Amino acid sequence: MESVSNAAVLCGTVAEPPTFSHTSGDNNERYVTFPLEIERLSGAFDRINIVARETDVAALELTGEPKLIIEGEVRSFNNKSGRGSRLVITVFAKTMEFADAPDANVVELVGTLCKEPTLRKTPMGRQICDVILAVNRRYGRSDYLPCIAWGRTAQELSERSVGDTVSLTGRLQSRKYIKTTQDFSEERTAYEISIVSLSEGA
Repeated sequence: MESVSNAAVLCGTVAEPPTFSHTSGDNNERYVTFPLEIERLSGAFDRINIVARETDVAALELTGEPKLIIEGEVRSFNNKSGRGSRLVITVFAKTMEFADAPDANVVELVGTLCKEPTLRKTPMGRQICDVILAVNRRYGRSDYLPCIAWGRTAQELSERSVGDTVSLTGRLQSRKYIKTTQDFSEERTAYEISIVSLSEGA
């Protein structure tokens, strides 16, 4: 991957046909979204939402097989509709191609901690640390990405402070949970970067 502040390389199976997402820019360019299923080493699957230019997708004629390789960036936006998760995480596809390749999910980020690290232990006694990483885009915008670390990496991350620059490698994972209010309960999906390593000197 290029040495940039936000890079994702994914390889998986297109789980559903693309649907219209939005238009953007002066020429009202159309964008579509579709889920990409990526198998973990454990056998579980992450279901990642991809956003791509409609013209790029049309040229590929997306199908379930073979595997699709995507290079792009992890993006976030606030969902103000009142339905579903408030923070929506997607991957914007810059390039896409079909290939006979193993599943892959690699994310590299350089950003600034914008929330104090939270270190805690699981019921099994394993350390876990949560942070929010602000990753700058061009034109003054930023993506706010939830990240999670385990074990020794969690301890190392917990020693950082708000405003510190952090460079990390990990994977974008999906996790189902139950959102409960006074009126109802519903299943939702959360997305976060599971940190594999922190770079030296970050």
